Amino acid sequence: MDTAAVGSRKPNNVKSLARQSQLVALGCLVADVGWILRVFDEMAGQWVYWVVIGLIVVADLALIAPAQYSSQVAVLNVAVMLIAEVLLAGTIATHGHNDTGTMIAAYRVGAWSRGWPGALAIATLFGGEIATRMLGSHYDLAVLLLIGLRGAALPWLVGRYTTARRAHLAELDRKADNARRDAQAAIAQAVADERRAIALDLHDMVSHHVSAIGVHAGAARLGMGTPTGAPILERALNEVEGSSRAAMADLRRMLDLLHGTDEDGARQPGLANLDELIDGVRAAGLQVLVEPTGDGPVPGSLDIALYRITQEMLTNALRHGAGPVRLRIDRGHDTLTLSSENRLQTRSAPAESSGRGLAGIHRRAVLFDGKVDYGIEDGVWHTTVTFPLAVS
Repeated sequence: MDTAAVGSRKPNNVKSLARQSQLVALGCLVADVGWILRVFDEMAGQWVYWVVIGLIVVADLALIAPAQYSSQVAVLNVAVMLIAEVLLAGTIATHGHNDTGTMIAAYRVGAWSRGWPGALAIATLFGGEIATRMLGSHYDLAVLLLIGLRGAALPWLVGRYTTARRAHLAELDRKADNARRDAQAAIAQAVADERRAIALDLHDMVSHHVSAIGVHAGAARLGMGTPTGAPILERALNEVEGSSRAAMADLRRMLDLLHGTDEDGARQPGLANLDELIDGVRAAGLQVLVEPTGDGPVPGSLDIALYRITQEMLTNALRHGAGPVRLRIDRGHDTLTLSSENRLQTRSAPAESSGRGLAGIHRRAVLFDGKVDYGIEDGVWHTTVTFPLAVS
């Protein structure tokens, strides 16, 4: 939202409310003074006549005062009403010489005054309406109560209703704004989560295939320098080609999913595709020993996560390991544990690593309330991921 526009609207709203208050006060002034001029025109030469008009002008113009003075303005209007009744007593049998201003004052009390000031003001208005009719006239109690209801209670109730309705609409607007902000935040979070998931999948796929291609390319280079290296070179290049095709197939499947054009219904790989994954790693020269234990169904989303975690474990072993990899998949009744062990290469300098692989394993585990443990012990790198099947 444009804050400058909001800031410019606030002064305009204040000015508009001020102009409306002035118009209301002017309307009350015209109505009340016009009533006196029309009904009491025979008293135009008497001082009482002009005193009453002056008091009514003051009381009606007081309606321009800020809302926090609504109770005081109401009491002032009642006082003027009683004084005018006393001063004009015995002239013409009429009452409520500033009825218009008094009704607006009652409305303002209902709209703006709260607590004991508001209660005192409406009681004064109600009593003042009744008291003016009792001066010099005789009404029964029912009529007096109806006069108080018409002149004070009803305008007060309208004021309270108007303010309550305005507050209710403002609350609805606030809730709608909060809902819109929450929805936008949820969308932004969903987009961010989706981006992280895509980046994680791309890292797992590309790093695995590129690592295998690197190993095969190295074997091909070594084979080129030997007299009997032709078979080695051919086998290595075949594996490079296979890994490249597999990488392209995975990328194409990912792009089809992103574009929503996966018409063949191809799903992401899971535990059922582990044999193919392990065969590819073995073809790169890494010995993999698989020790599966237990049996049972695995939820689809967890099945995909397990495949990607295994892929990352084998990729890390291919890049940094020396010797066979021992891969264990233990499906228990309540938990599923996936672990790998392999010796590390002895290097004078540590191999370059972005750390994204382990971070990706950790993020995938957290999604299913899993736990990750990894580290080095006696030159052996181990990674263990445990998932609670009930939560998954």
